[in-house]
This record gives sequence, C-alpha cells and structure tokens, in this order.
Amino acid sequence: MAWFYPVFATATSTETASPTLILAGVLLTLIVIYFASKVGGELCSRIGLPAVLGELVGGVVIGVSALKLVIFPEGGLSGDESLIIQFLETTANLEPSSAEKVFDTVSEVISIFSELGVIILLFEIGLESDLKELIRVGPSASVVAVAGVVVPFALGTFGLDYFFHLPLIPSIFAGAALTATSIGITAKVLAELGQLSSKEGQIIIGAAVLDDILGIIVLAVVASLAKTGEIQISQIVYLIISAGAFLIGAILIGRLISPWLVGLVNQMKTRGDILITGLIFAFTLAYIANVIQLEAILGAFAAGLILAETEKRKELEEQIIPVADMFVPIFFVCVGAKTDLSVLNPAVPSNREGLIIASFLIVVAIIGKVVAGFTIWAQPEVNRLAVGVGMIPRGEVGLVFAGVGAASGALSPATDAAIIVMVIVTTFVAPPLLKLVFKEPVPTTETETKVN
Repeated sequence: MAWFYPVFATATSTETASPTLILAGVLLTLIVIYFASKVGGELCSRIGLPAVLGELVGGVVIGVSALKLVIFPEGGLSGDESLIIQFLETTANLEPSSAEKVFDTVSEVISIFSELGVIILLFEIGLESDLKELIRVGPSASVVAVAGVVVPFALGTFGLDYFFHLPLIPSIFAGAALTATSIGITAKVLAELGQLSSKEGQIIIGAAVLDDILGIIVLAVVASLAKTGEIQISQIVYLIISAGAFLIGAILIGRLISPWLVGLVNQMKTRGDILITGLIFAFTLAYIANVIQLEAILGAFAAGLILAETEKRKELEEQIIPVADMFVPIFFVCVGAKTDLSVLNPAVPSNREGLIIASFLIVVAIIGKVVAGFTIWAQPEVNRLAVGVGMIPRGEVGLVFAGVGAASGALSPATDAAIIVMVIVTTFVAPPLLKLVFKEPVPTTETETKVN
C-alpha cells in the first residue's frame, strides 16, 4: 500500500500554478476516472465477471499503457505526456511553464483520493465483518497468512537464486514481493459474490489483514538489507510489537468507547451525525496506524470492526455506501492506470529476460497462495481452494515492493519488470478465478451487493 503524498510538497512547487487550473485538472481527471470505472464495471458485469475487474481494465485503458489520460509522475512520466494537461493548455490557457507544476499537484490530489478510497473500502469491509467470527477463524487465518508469506517467499527466493542465478538481494526482494496480498481487490470481489460473510470470506479477510502486517515487516527487512547490507533486528521487533499492540489495543479500547460514541450520536440534531462520527473514528485509527509505520487501512478496518458491534451498524453501513461509491472506484482505476503493459512486449529485447523470470514468479505466486489455503486443518466444510485463490492478487501492494526495490538499486530492469508482470497477472486473474471457485453463492445482504 502506497503512503500518502502531501498535496503541496513544497512552497515553490505550486507558487506559479493557478489553483483554478489545478481544480480544473482534478475535475477532468475525476470525470475520466468515473467514466472508465462505470463503462468497465458495466461491461464486466454483463458478461458475468466481477465489476472490479472492469474498473482495473478501465484504468489500464485510460492510463500509461494506452490513452495516457490518467498518468502519474512516479512512473517516470511528465506533464507533456498527459492528455489532460494538453487539453488544459488548449482550453484553459494553461501556460507551458506551469504545466508540470499543475500535473504534479493534480497527480498528488488524485493519489490522495485513491488512498482515501481504499481506506473507506476497508472501513466498509470492517463494518460488514463479524469480529466474533474473525476471532473464531483467527487460528485458521493465522496459519493461512503465515503459510501465504513463507511458502512463496521461500520458493521465489530459492528458485531465482538456484535456477536463474540471480544475486541474493534481488532474489530476496522478488521473493518478498510474492508475499503480498491485495486485501482491497479480494474484499471487493468477495462482496460482489456475496461471500464476504461466509467462513471462507472471513478467513480470507483475516489472513489478508495479517498478510499486510507481515508484508510491512518483510518489506522493512529487505529494504534494510538492500540499503545497509544487514538486517536491523530492532526495527523488526518494533514493527511486530507495534502491529500487535495497535490491533489488540484499538479493538479493546474501541469497544470501551463505542457506547459513548453511540450516546453522542443519539444526542446530535444535525445531518450526517452517524456518518461523520463514524468517519472521524475511522480516520483517527487510520492516522494512528499510519504514524506508527503501519498501514492506514488496518486502522480503518479495525474501526469498522468496532462500530459493527454497535446498534448503529446497519444505519452506518447504508450511509457509507454513497461515500464508497464516490471514492473506491478511484482507487481501482488508479491501480489499473499505473499498470504499464509495455513490460509484456516480447519484441523489446530487454523485456525477454524479465518475461522468463516473470513466468516463474507467476507460477510461484499462484501455487504459494493456493498451498496456503490448503493448510487449514480439521474443517472439511471449508472451501480451501477458494481461500487460496482469494489470497492470489498482489495489486498495489506488490507494486510497492517493486517500487522500493527499484528505488534502492537492488533490482535490475529485468527483475523489476518481472515483478511488475507478476503483479499484473495475479491482479487480473484472481477476480474471475474467485468467481469460478465459489460455485454455490450464499445468501447476500443488500449492503454486500452494493459494495463498490
């Protein structure tokens, strides 16, 4: 998961950029994103595929791989390559000297909206989850999470080192990228399939949350290894303690103060009393998680779990839907927009080595998570294959690993491309595979069918 980007990074970065033009750029970008999400989602829904896959494909079409309507500077692109910036220059008198500053700021705003989207999605998923059920499936989820990290990491690292003769640090980085799970993508597909509240769905969500925690620790370890050549044990211990203390503490303290929050809401007389109070609570926990070097989405998920145990649960679920409808598509479209399919072109000689390594990583990525699903014991009624498939998509989480590895200089262009290809394939194959393995739909609530 990417960290937040400040809207105004420095005082000089936007001093000559007109706020009016920045707003115009943001509005145009949102128009394109919403249009792509709806067209893609509708098309996929009509052919029996999860709508989230359509949003990802819509993002690919408008992103760096095709139309270049929605692109981001972290991909090495400039404002000159953005069709939206070109449109502003033509229609809104944007000066070429200010174009790059407007492009950077618009990109940062959209990135923040994207992050808000996944935070709200995980808050909504938390509201629809049952804390007691999550605790009940906790042992199974823990085993799946640990196996889902250890198996692909070991297979990937060993395979790259032994069969492809890659240096150890790049092999470790690529192996670490295989450990990730994109909880946002899986959670949305489960909601669309009406499987979010099933035992399999709860195990997947619980394991994916633990995967995020383990992923943060693995990323910190390999980043430290690439930077200093040694592992900082103190940092690992800090992350483990802070992650456990945050989740347990947030839930325990939250359950104590939730009756007070409900009483406060009952005394309010203005519009949005439940929704705004819920968002304040979710954003507070997301902020705390973020500043202690955990993922903001973990805080939002914990907030949803806590408020799901109150009498306001159903009302809050209904009121969060329009907010999710506005922000969540931005996240999925942006994931697709940042996906560079040019790394899949075998006609480019530099891509060929990466594609060969990518083929190996894709096999390991899928097998490693499927094997993790089969580690569930003494529960013959659980669809183990569905649990494993639910852990397959790497999404934006895997891209973070690739980005950190490339920035550290530890990855060669071929290895970096291989990781990106693995992320692309696992992200796009997981939604239809999930629908395939969940052959028998369970009864769904109205809220679950509307998660977007």
